[in-house]
Order: sequence, then C-alpha cells, then structure tokens
Amino acid sequence: MPRKDTPLSETTVLGAKTQAWKVTAGECPALANRHIAHVAVVNAAAPFEMVRMDLGGTYMLACFGGSGRILLDGRWQIVKSGWAAIAPPHVVLAFHADPDTTWDIAWVRYQQPVGQKPVMSNSSPALAKFDPEPLRCAVMGLWHEVRSRTAPASLVHWVDVIHYYVVSFATPWQMDDRLSSLWSQVSGRLDEDWTLDRLSETCHMSGEHLRRLCRREIGRSPVHQVIYLRMQLAAKLLADTDLKVEVIANRVGYKNAFVFSTTFKTWVGWRPSEYRLRHRA
Repeated sequence: MPRKDTPLSETTVLGAKTQAWKVTAGECPALANRHIAHVAVVNAAAPFEMVRMDLGGTYMLACFGGSGRILLDGRWQIVKSGWAAIAPPHVVLAFHADPDTTWDIAWVRYQQPVGQKPVMSNSSPALAKFDPEPLRCAVMGLWHEVRSRTAPASLVHWVDVIHYYVVSFATPWQMDDRLSSLWSQVSGRLDEDWTLDRLSETCHMSGEHLRRLCRREIGRSPVHQVIYLRMQLAAKLLADTDLKVEVIANRVGYKNAFVFSTTFKTWVGWRPSEYRLRHRA
C-alpha cells in the first residue's frame, strides 16, 4: 500500500493469479443505456492494484471474500467480506488486495454524462455492510449471457438488476429520519460552523449516539460527513462556475483558502485549481 504522502499515478496491476470476469458497455449496449462503463467480478490476488486518477462516474465495490483496501474520503480503509464501498464521480480512486489472501469483489463503474445527477446522494454511505451475493450473481449472469450471444432483450433485465442493487445501496431509504433531516439542514448551510456539539443539538441526541449512528448508517463520523458534503459542493462550484477558489472556500465553510485547498486535495485527489482545469478539459 502506498504511503499517505506518496503521489499516486494511473496504475493497473492485475497479478498473475488474479481472475476477472468483466463486461463493458462496448460489449453490452444495455450497460451504456444505464450509463455504466463496465461491471466485473474479480478474484484478486496480490500484487493486484488499481489507481484511477479521474473517476468518470460513481463507483461501487462489494466484497464477498477476503479483504483489501480502498482509498476513500482521503484515507485507506479496509473492505472485507459482507461490506461494500461507493465513491463519487471525479475523485482519485485507488484500491489493492491485501497480501496472503484472495480478495473476491464485484464492482460497477458508471460513466457520468455531463449534467446528469449521479447515482450517489448526500446520504449515500461511504462504507457499509452489504450482502454482495445477489450483485455477484447478477454480474456473472450478465457475463455468461454476453458470452453466449443471447438475445439483447434478456441482457436488459440483467443490467436493470445490477443497477437496482447499486441504487439500493446508494439510497439508504431505511436511514434514521433524524439523520436525513440533519444532513438536509447542513447541506443548505455549509458555510456555517458545524461542530459535533452543534450537530448533536440540531438532531436532539448526544454526540456519542450521533457518532455511533453515523458510523453504522453512512460509514463516516459526523464531522467527516460535513467535510464530505463540503467537498462535493466545492467540486460542483469549481466545475460549474468561475468563482475564485477563495470565494468557494468561504461558501463551504473555510475561512482559510490554504486549509480548504489542502483538505480538497486530500479528499478528491487534486488541488482545486487542478480539478477545475481537468474537469473543463
């Protein structure tokens, strides 16, 4: 695993023992209709490693065996069997298999059209428990159907099922109403000072209870969720407006533009000016 301060670069290392079953939108137009670039089931063995420097759309990874690590929210996190992770568009994505184990994973990568709303929402979990078996079966079903050159109409059903499982993970309808209300309020006032005490007071629960609830529901601490929401709004403003970085920093709650720039680089993978140039290019 690269050290935290090691610069990342576009990387694909599969390893001799890795097996992969992958379907791309070029092979299956039904995937393209759902704006999915590709899906895959992978039995990954070290030195399996991937780095994507500009994720074009939402990316979901579900684990059904072994363990590996994914760079998410600016830090390396473990994804083990029975868990899934989801990353938003236009961030640096990196993941690798742990040594001495096979990391069995299924993934779905979207290719986000300009102007279209991502599969993720502000309440989507970063890392949470998830039953990966239905998704794995759906991806393998699609892979077999594509290889057998079956009728295109049947492929649509497999793709719809795959998309459904991603959406069901990204849209936690069962989320506690107090959390939904809290993040709705925070999203509308990201320029304000949101401490843990203020967050807990707003949703009428103790700080410790809020922390446990957030960890369980969205895989982030309350303070990390505020940072996530701020970085998402900042990315949108950088891409869609000509506002100066200092102005954007203030709009998302940072009085110091340097602190904002450093935080944005940690979470997204690029400094704000770099992100703006790459996105518009």
